[in-house]
Amino acid sequence: MSGYAWLAGAIATEIVSTSLLKLSDGFTRLVPGVGAIALVAASFYCLAQAQKTIPLGIGYAIWSGVGILAITAIGWIGFRQKLDLPAMVGMALILAGVLVIRLFSRAEA
Repeated sequence: MSGYAWLAGAIATEIVSTSLLKLSDGFTRLVPGVGAIALVAASFYCLAQAQKTIPLGIGYAIWSGVGILAITAIGWIGFRQKLDLPAMVGMALILAGVLVIRLFSRAEA
């Protein structure tokens, strides 16, 4: 499997684990809490596999940036959390950063 496929898996499991953290209500609900812990472990495993071929900084920037954007969207849509203008501007800057890295960076492992 390619490094970017592993990175996609790391991002997907991180997004679901973070959503489960919210649903665990501070780890007072067992099933979402255990699911969150298991998926965090899976996310780090996938991220470690991705870093075999993707440079550390590049992989981590994409993993965290896409995760932040996705969790913000889930919070806004799924949990009805509000976003003000500074938050939206910040999210746009994160998106721009991820796109610049992915589209223009020539860094290789």
